[in-house]
Amino acid sequence: MPAELTGYANRFSVAAGESIRFMVSTDLPNYQADIVRLIHADNNPAGPGFKEEVIGTPVSGQYVGRKQIAHSGSYVRVENSAPLAGLQSLTIQAWIYPTTPGNGKFQGILSKWSQDRSAGYALAIAENGELAFWLGDGSGQVERHSSGSALRSHEWYFVAASYAPDRADVVLYHIPLSNWPLEDSSATLVLDAQTRQIAANDAPLLIGAAFVDPDGVIGGPFNGKIDRPRLFSRALGHAEIEALRAGTAPDTIENLLAAWDFAADIMSSKVTDSGPHKLHGKAINMPMRAVTGYNWTATEFDFKVAPQQYGAICFHEDDLEDARWEPSFEWTLPDGLKSGLYAARLRAGDQVDHIPFVVRPRRGTATGRAAFLLPTMTYLAYANDRMRSFDEHAAGITSRKIEKDPLDLYLAEHPEFAASIYDIHTDRSGYCYSSRLRPIVSLRPTYRSWVTGAPRHLAADLYMIDWLENKGFDYDVLTDEDLHFEGEALLGQYKAVITGSHPEYWTTPMLTALEGYLSHGGRLMYLGGNGFYWVTSVDPERPHIIEVRRGIGGTRAWNSAPGEAYHSTTGEMGGLWRHRGKAPNQIAGIGFTAQGWNGQAPGYTRQAGSFDPRAAFIFNGIGADEIIGNFGLVLGGAAGDELDRMDALLGTPPHALLLARSSGHDRFVLPCIEDVTEISGGLVKGQISTIHADMVYFETPNDGAVFSVGSISWSGSLSHNHYDNNVSRVTENVLRRFVETE
Repeated sequence: MPAELTGYANRFSVAAGESIRFMVSTDLPNYQADIVRLIHADNNPAGPGFKEEVIGTPVSGQYVGRKQIAHSGSYVRVENSAPLAGLQSLTIQAWIYPTTPGNGKFQGILSKWSQDRSAGYALAIAENGELAFWLGDGSGQVERHSSGSALRSHEWYFVAASYAPDRADVVLYHIPLSNWPLEDSSATLVLDAQTRQIAANDAPLLIGAAFVDPDGVIGGPFNGKIDRPRLFSRALGHAEIEALRAGTAPDTIENLLAAWDFAADIMSSKVTDSGPHKLHGKAINMPMRAVTGYNWTATEFDFKVAPQQYGAICFHEDDLEDARWEPSFEWTLPDGLKSGLYAARLRAGDQVDHIPFVVRPRRGTATGRAAFLLPTMTYLAYANDRMRSFDEHAAGITSRKIEKDPLDLYLAEHPEFAASIYDIHTDRSGYCYSSRLRPIVSLRPTYRSWVTGAPRHLAADLYMIDWLENKGFDYDVLTDEDLHFEGEALLGQYKAVITGSHPEYWTTPMLTALEGYLSHGGRLMYLGGNGFYWVTSVDPERPHIIEVRRGIGGTRAWNSAPGEAYHSTTGEMGGLWRHRGKAPNQIAGIGFTAQGWNGQAPGYTRQAGSFDPRAAFIFNGIGADEIIGNFGLVLGGAAGDELDRMDALLGTPPHALLLARSSGHDRFVLPCIEDVTEISGGLVKGQISTIHADMVYFETPNDGAVFSVGSISWSGSLSHNHYDNNVSRVTENVLRRFVETE
């Protein structure tokens, strides 16, 4: 395995006077760190090549290397306290919905287990899928009991274990919620116990894991849901256990120690104990909340309406919120830095890595007339895309040979870095959260997308930065996160706002800000494809986390489970903005229509709207018969990757001009799922009329305007022929009009 050199920063966006910290891990003895301004990322010989500018800073220099480890796995942590100390007799009870029982791994349900693995107790699922109960008296001999009957996956079970040293037995219960005839996964067992005391320990109580070492190693992570875990300080009798299963309130039973209510504080990391000692906990590593509990009736789909039916938390062994690495160096930005996309460049031997970040103007100020809005929500959505659908779908999306980027191979060696919201967990449920506090290997200027074989996302957005530099425009670089928190006031400082190539993920505050900006005379250049598409949330408590629920519609990587389409972080309904009544067409005049990554992408043919006097400035210097963009560094043309179209029924303004349209896309370019209501012969034969990219222009109130191109690969054509081409000319014509016209 080659030497490792990687890291991440504590923020995406930073201004003069603010500090940014870099967390670095390497197994090499030392490394060189420099701050660079990124300008162009594509080393394709047909383009201008890789460009970066070294910036002299006090943090540039040699650093001692150290290896840092990320530990994935979500759980609830309840700190040790007096009520938990010295517990001898006990009963543990919960409802569980295991998703990977029998996967060969021990999975903790509720435990308080010592670091030396000898003292305490744990209710768990054994490696073979049976319910297990462990007791430790501190002697090093762990007493293990199991139910003798394996649990089935994706079913609700009532589970309990009781123990009293004077009774010399352990009682185990696992009873499925479904009352099927010939049930073979139900068990109630009384087992002999040899242990005469539970050794005390100072470890935390964990729900969803068995133990956590001081260095952060998570032992026995649980996959699935846990609902209503309770702890009693005595061994309950059979009638009391049955009463709990029937729904009797735990506080009506004597010796209740804790009753964790996951239905409380759903929109936070707090875990509430409604019991007498208030043994509140904290959710670690983003277990999924706002998920249905064992008592969900399928009549209410919003957890805010029926919270008691959402009393579960879903845990995964591959969740990760924060790698929790120690900072390696920190930089406070001076005045005078040009706004742009920067990176901490790390070098050691033949290893090179970049940790990107944005230098924005001081808050409340602008230094350019145009703002380039980097789609960092999209970057986070795709963060560490592991291509888990690669083997299943690759043959259906392209006929060309697909090769993984070296960074993809590196990522495969590090499952602890978690994955993107395009991926599925080990239990095949979808990732709905993504955090930037971890190494994100796809967030690198050198990363090449497997779908295009070219830069995509951050690396592709450097095409625009390079073009802005070449054309001499004064511009600032901002991030989605800046817009989310600062709103319309941020955009209002600029004559024009330019999107990145794939602004797919938008929050409610972002859309509200952009709508307000356009209504007050702002000008938008939407130079991408598949924009304004997925409802996205930022966790108000932890702004490094975004959330996306896929719902059951749209072109998506996985389906949300029934009843789990509402976001836990904000309470809003997830899915497509189109299904929330805010189709992208209402903002940009166009919306997602097709995608494909095969062969040569075409250019655009001028349409009647391009000859309207309102659009004359856009086509200054462009011939009437010119094909616009039948060239480029991404798929060979300007109309490629993901495409958008006009549609009056989805909200395209009636006065919008259709300027140009692509045609001739091959059979691997397919329509978006939300437009397909049934399988037809035309779909199978590739005879779909909506597969094209539309270029549009329309005016908005107060002298505002929108220009949209509807293609992710547009910016990859800007540098063709040393920036002297019709894609570059059209883009320059629009931007100059937008920033120079009062």
